[in-house]
Amino acid sequence: MTVNPIILGGDVVPFRRYRDGSGLRDWIAAAAAGALANAGLESRDIDAVIVASETDFLSLQLVPGPLVLDELGITGVPVMRVESGGASGGNALRAGVMHILSGLARRVLVIGFEHAAGHLAGDDVRLLYGLSFDADLEGWAGATATMLYALSIQDHMHRHGTTAAQMAAVSVKNHGNAQHNKWAHKPMRLTIDDVLASPMVSTPYRRLDCSLISDGAAALVLAHPDAAPGHAARRCSRIVASACATDHIRLGDRPEPGHFTGKTRAMQAACAQAGIDQIAAAFDVAEVYDSYTGAELQAIEALGLCPPGEAAARCMDGEFDADGRLPVNLSGGLLGQGGAPGAVGLAQAITIARLLEGRYWSALQRDRAFRRGLVDCHAGVGTVNVVHILEGAPA
Repeated sequence: MTVNPIILGGDVVPFRRYRDGSGLRDWIAAAAAGALANAGLESRDIDAVIVASETDFLSLQLVPGPLVLDELGITGVPVMRVESGGASGGNALRAGVMHILSGLARRVLVIGFEHAAGHLAGDDVRLLYGLSFDADLEGWAGATATMLYALSIQDHMHRHGTTAAQMAAVSVKNHGNAQHNKWAHKPMRLTIDDVLASPMVSTPYRRLDCSLISDGAAALVLAHPDAAPGHAARRCSRIVASACATDHIRLGDRPEPGHFTGKTRAMQAACAQAGIDQIAAAFDVAEVYDSYTGAELQAIEALGLCPPGEAAARCMDGEFDADGRLPVNLSGGLLGQGGAPGAVGLAQAITIARLLEGRYWSALQRDRAFRRGLVDCHAGVGTVNVVHILEGAPA
C-alpha cells in the first residue's frame, strides 16, 4: 500500500451475554463514543461509516446502517454494511482501508456488533451458523459449525498426529490470558485435564475447545496520515497490509481439508504488500481466529508462523504464551474474550494496535515493546479469510 492508514483510536463494549435490557443501540453508541474519544475526534469529523454484523437473523435488525447513523447523530454521511460471517469485522476494516486508499474518505468510523447470545436460544443460533456454510447441502441437512470444524481438525490430526491434549493447551492458554482482559467474556484458570474432562460436543472437540457466542460491539477510527492530527506524537499504529482470500465452501472439495489454504493465500498477499519475505520471524504478536482450539493451530500453520504440523508441539512448549517468542491471542481470543462475529475482527485490531502502542492491559503488555502485529479472522471453516498487518509508528 502506498498509504498506510492510521488507527487513531478504538474501543470495545465487553463481550458478554447481555440480559440487562441493553441492546445493539446501546452497544453501538458506547463503542463509537469510546473510539472517537480515544481518537480525539467528534462525530462531525467522520467522513464515512462502515457497519459490520454477521447476519440480520441474529440482530433481527435489517439494514442497520441508517439506524447506526441515527444513534450516533451523524445522519447524512455515507454508510456501508459488510456481512462476511466471522470475517465481518475484518472485512469491514478492509472496507475502511479501501475508503482511505481510494480517497473517498479521510476519516472512517468502522463499527461491528452482534446480538447473538442474549435474546436467541442456543439451538437457533447453531442452526443459523449452519446456514453460513452450504445451506442446501449442509445447513438444512443438520450439519453444524462444530461438526464441520471437527471434520477439518480430524484430517489435521490424521496427517500430523495432533492430539486432544495439545489442542486443550490452546484452551488453557487463551482462557488464562482472558483473566487479565477487562473486555473478556470467559476468563478461566484451567488445566489440560479440565478441558479433556469437559463434555464432548463433536469428536474431538469438547465444550472447552469451543469458542463462545457473545453479544457486544467494537469500533475504531481510521484516518489518512494527512488527516490524523497529533498521531506522530501519540505514536498511533498503522495498517501496512490488508488482504482477503477464499477457499472452497465445502470441505469435501478441498484437497487437504485440514489445511486452511485460503488463509495461506491471504497471508501471502498481505506480506507481499508489506514487503515481508521471512514470515515466521516477521511478527512479534498475533491475534488469530480461534473459533475452536484446533482452528488456532491450523491458523498458525496456514499463516506461515511455523511449519505445517508443528504448531501443536510449539504451543505445548510455550512458544505462543504471553511470555513466549510469539504471543498468540493475548486477548484470550474467541475462546476467552468471546465471539461476537461482527465485532471480532475489529476487537482484534484494537488489541494489536494497543499492544504496538504499549498501552494494552498491563498484565498482558508486560513492558514488552512490540513492533509488528498480525490480525487474522475468517468465515466458514477458513473459507473467507481476512488478514491485516499492523506496525507501530516509526521511531
